[in-house]
Amino acid sequence: MARRGLRAVGANLLAIALVLAAWQLVYLSGWKPSSVLPGPATVVTNLWQQWHTPVLWHALQTTMTRAALGFSIAVVIGTALGVVVSRHRIVRVGFGPIISAVQAMPAIAWFPFAIIFFGLSTSAIVFVIVIGAAPSIANGVTAGVNHIPPLLLRASTTMGLDGVVRYRYLVLPAALPMVLAGLQQGWAFAWRSLMAGELLVVMANTPSIGVLLNNAQNLSDMPSAIAIMIVILAVGMIIDTGFAQADRAIRRRRGLAESGNG
Repeated sequence: MARRGLRAVGANLLAIALVLAAWQLVYLSGWKPSSVLPGPATVVTNLWQQWHTPVLWHALQTTMTRAALGFSIAVVIGTALGVVVSRHRIVRVGFGPIISAVQAMPAIAWFPFAIIFFGLSTSAIVFVIVIGAAPSIANGVTAGVNHIPPLLLRASTTMGLDGVVRYRYLVLPAALPMVLAGLQQGWAFAWRSLMAGELLVVMANTPSIGVLLNNAQNLSDMPSAIAIMIVILAVGMIIDTGFAQADRAIRRRRGLAESGNG
């Protein structure tokens, strides 16, 4: 296990080194002036300076609070919707295409409605996070339930499992891998919706990652803009790693992955 973890860290570091090397080569080629495309050293220095200021941490706290709130609401709504759709065929036929269409709809298209309805507020951003993430989670739950072997469902009926008990002890555990995939996809939609929202819904005296990125754009400060983009990328990678670890844990418990220490 430890050896695989070290190999994964080594692979990540190698990938980062290759990206930095390619970036440096493009910078040295003079394709764009340094004010438009700064070198890695300039951006890393800028990021290091921002890292030691309270503004970045306050902004990150605001952004992650919004993300946690919106995604939590999306999980509750998406899971409940997925259960209802998977249980009733007529609901699945009627609402399934609508859920998929909402999932495919760009998050930014919801912001005019959200801003008119909620005003320039956190509620507008949270609404778009929920509307962006919940359909993916619902589809994940529905797909997970649909992939449960019918023999297993018949066996549960024979054992007297029904209603909430059946979902609690059989359906949701059996559908968990697909549910987790839906959660991961839902998080991706939520994170993209949040970043778009913070760029569009700018509130006075409320610093956030999107506001910092917007400020860098207004000042044509490319090193700061790229530094904030790196922060956004890093947060996304950390959350994605958490989902990957959960997926591996589920597969190990079900004998679908090696669980040795090598």
